[in-house]
Amino acid sequence: MSRASEASAGTAPPELAQVLSVLKARADASLAELIEFASIPSISAQSQHAPDIQRAADWLAARLRQAGLDTVELWPTAGHPAVYAEWLGAKGAPTILVYGHYDVQPPDPLERWNTPPFTPTVVGDRIYGRGVSDDKAPLLLTVQVADAYLSSTGRLPVNVKFLFEGEEEVGSVHLPALVAERAGRLRADFVLSADGGMWSAETPSLTVSARGIAALELTVRGPAKDLHSGRHGGSVHNPLHAIAALVAGLHDDRGRVAVAGFYDGIEERTPEQRDSTAQLPFSDEAYLAQTGAPTTYGEEGLGTLERQWHRPTLELNGLWGGYTGEGSKTVLPSEAHAKITCRLVPGQDPARISALIKAHLHAHQPPGVTLDVRLSDHQARAYHLPQGHLGGQVARQVLAEVYGQPPLEVGMGGSIPVLDTFLGTLGLHTVFFSFAVGDEDIHAPNEFFRIARLAEGQESWARYWGALAAGQEPRG
Repeated sequence: MSRASEASAGTAPPELAQVLSVLKARADASLAELIEFASIPSISAQSQHAPDIQRAADWLAARLRQAGLDTVELWPTAGHPAVYAEWLGAKGAPTILVYGHYDVQPPDPLERWNTPPFTPTVVGDRIYGRGVSDDKAPLLLTVQVADAYLSSTGRLPVNVKFLFEGEEEVGSVHLPALVAERAGRLRADFVLSADGGMWSAETPSLTVSARGIAALELTVRGPAKDLHSGRHGGSVHNPLHAIAALVAGLHDDRGRVAVAGFYDGIEERTPEQRDSTAQLPFSDEAYLAQTGAPTTYGEEGLGTLERQWHRPTLELNGLWGGYTGEGSKTVLPSEAHAKITCRLVPGQDPARISALIKAHLHAHQPPGVTLDVRLSDHQARAYHLPQGHLGGQVARQVLAEVYGQPPLEVGMGGSIPVLDTFLGTLGLHTVFFSFAVGDEDIHAPNEFFRIARLAEGQESWARYWGALAAGQEPRG
């Protein structure tokens, strides 16, 4: 049980107390299931892992059937399948759509892992492995809570639909079509997301906003083939030099994006809103210790959290060309490449931002080279949970009960494209209710999940469903 709930377990409503008792008794089994699930290398970005994606989907469907869900289905897409399940036996109670994803990022660079990425390993109070934090532990615990309710009480307090996708890490490119096609099956009061994460392990938090995203890739081409840099250097334009100038020109000397129109339409935050962010328990020193960076950097005149949550960015994610192997090879390369993503805030349209950047790059194309800019389907608008939303209110109540203190309201610097899909296609807002933590090295070597938060998350989800059904503050 959670750090705050041992003393109150005896006064919990009988049904909830029964469920919490089952979850506590199954703690070792829950961790063993996570190890089994996270051992599947369900890497959506790499085609050679398509069989592993299918294996993970089948594993998850089997676990949902074991939990006692009335309906469990695999929904095919043009890419990887989604896993759908439902239990709709709570007549008159709210219906929630639980979202998560079972695909994971590639583990590279492998040499930087202290333990094998797909051999989940317990070290102290943590479990290390690719996908344990993003998103397999937060996703799996929701199924384990459903199992505990159905096996101990025979019912769930609310109607629950599960939608677990296999393409979140590649931009959820086929999910919008799937959601539109299955809109009737996905009707609910709101979405409760197992994806996301809390800001701190020490302080509960509720994420109420997320930035959007736009992505593109560019290639600069010079000579038709690689050339000897001694014989040809200084007589044709080097694509690496050209692309370096292009990407350097995307920002000014104040850290602002230099693309004309990039900031148009952004609603500036009020002094009160900026002050509320500044009052959060955060220090640049602690942040630098966590990241290993020598200093913070970004748009002038703004604090770190303001930059991360409430301002748009343009980031270079990859830059390559020429010879990068060991030793020297005196080559003038024929091509150079770069990958860019932008994080967006309310007021910015992803397609428009991508078009503006493409126009900027072509307008500043150096002489002696050609430029090819390719826009990505990896796009999403920024999202904000409305004040007073019932799902958010219940989340605040439950987190305060479980952790003994009210949660901080925070933003998310990252992007979850499905938020835009749920709102635009289904008209549903999304409440983040994940028990991952932002410092757990997701997308990086040595990703980990705090084992105690498996139990904390299980208890919180169990209390959430009960509190939502009761329509009142959670008790005991």
